[in-house]
Amino acid sequence: MRILVVEDDPDLNQQLCEALEEAGYVVDKAFDGEEGHFLGDTEPYDAVVLDIGLPIKDGISILEEWRREGRNMPVLLLTARDRWSDKVQGIDAGADDYVAKPFHMEEVLARLRALVRRAAGHASNAIEIGPLRLDIGANKVTLNGASVKLTSHEYRLLSYLMHHNGKVISRTELTEHLYDQDFDRDSNTIEVFVGRLRKKLPDGLIETVRGLGYKLSAE
Repeated sequence: MRILVVEDDPDLNQQLCEALEEAGYVVDKAFDGEEGHFLGDTEPYDAVVLDIGLPIKDGISILEEWRREGRNMPVLLLTARDRWSDKVQGIDAGADDYVAKPFHMEEVLARLRALVRRAAGHASNAIEIGPLRLDIGANKVTLNGASVKLTSHEYRLLSYLMHHNGKVISRTELTEHLYDQDFDRDSNTIEVFVGRLRKKLPDGLIETVRGLGYKLSAE
């Protein structure tokens, strides 16, 4: 899953990015509202962590513009403001959730996990497809109860497919969600990771849909 962090405080921005990367996300970052709006408008993020008090353009304005433009990725607002009216304004602008500063990083991670899984149509923190189980909170995949050893890229690829179980996902979409904006993207590497995953999973679980991409299905 690919996350955008828009936060002008350099230390907090770095802390958020490091925590998200450690949790298995691919992360892009911006330090002002103009850059944040541009990235959110042009890149396919699975969720955005957006500070309200940003230079150049504030978070509420960015969020309102994204929603008017049809950008529907989940947005978690960060705010240092305690007034309930600011929180209401954020929700009315299209935010999916918010946390007030100072916050515990574990809370941000938990709220993001919830936003991402609900956006994909999953209510539980565990996604099960036949004998395969993904524990989102623990970043763990099991097959018939036994742990499956995966590299970070294999895990990200399988996690994205499991979040979108039953849907055909193109190699381009997988590439856009597995790598950050600075990575030299080559969709051919997706074939390599799919090949490695197939060796670790039951036959037929990852289906190739000719000319379109891949689909994960237990059927």
